[in-house]
Amino acid sequence: MARIAIVLATYNGARYLPQMLDSLVSQERRADIVFAIDDGSSDSTPEILRNYASKLPICLEALPHNTGHRAAFSAALEIARKELSPDDLIALADQDDIWLPQKLRLLENAIENSPNKPSLILGDAEVIDGEGKLIYPSWRKVAHIATSEPFKTRIAGTNNVTGCLSLFRASLLDKILPIPEAVGVHDAWIGLLAAKNGGIACIDTPVIQYRLHNSNAVGLGNRYTFDETCKKQIAWSALICEKSDSLGLTPDEKRFARALHLYWKKRAKYPFLPCSLAFLARNREFLFPQKDGRLKKVLFSMLGAPAVHLLFGKDK
Repeated sequence: MARIAIVLATYNGARYLPQMLDSLVSQERRADIVFAIDDGSSDSTPEILRNYASKLPICLEALPHNTGHRAAFSAALEIARKELSPDDLIALADQDDIWLPQKLRLLENAIENSPNKPSLILGDAEVIDGEGKLIYPSWRKVAHIATSEPFKTRIAGTNNVTGCLSLFRASLLDKILPIPEAVGVHDAWIGLLAAKNGGIACIDTPVIQYRLHNSNAVGLGNRYTFDETCKKQIAWSALICEKSDSLGLTPDEKRFARALHLYWKKRAKYPFLPCSLAFLARNREFLFPQKDGRLKKVLFSMLGAPAVHLLFGKDK
């Protein structure tokens, strides 16, 4: 029988961590091991983790300095890779959520019994606030997350994989690791690799209570300025181009990735790009997967914000 490993990265999480760990203790299908990395916390987070060692099979490594969200998860997954077999399963955990008791049981049953044998399975989440009050019944609906994505949409940077809602096969680790520095959010990289190597499946059932609060590393809304978005998209598309062979991209996907990278480099430099219309229009379903407002987004990407505001108004 495959083992289930939980991979958890923490940083100054003392406020919510005990609730999260209690929800791991209460799982109907208990995890076989918990790989935890504390990313240089200055509060009591490492002590809390050590105190749960009698309730959970925690393997803890405390880093002396903060390395960041992506690097911490990458390091934790590297530790897991040394201990797990390819048939084992991995669940990613954030320090501030609450897992529903059926989470691991439901996701394990779904991934093992799916006829397509996906490499990653996703559940949904209830959304709670900082005090634990339910604010949305479905994370997928409120965040407009699709249950499936064309692969070119993933190349373009759209991601439907929320790590804390997933369970994936340890055989993916050789593809995923190391997580490159150009990856802003590790979930997107894992989703890209899972989609290309075995596929992704979804169930509609909530498996956690996903907590939204002011300190979330990832949450609702775009927190980046336009310049920051351009830099991130340039780095992401450059990475896809660089790794195109190891990612197993088709010739058509490689052409798309190169054209996308060129577009973002020009977009960062020039506010007005009429020459990009053909590329944007031809690939609109991949670049702008939500149909609502697609025309405005195509024009914004070609003409820039001032011209689009003249056409549509700022609030439309």
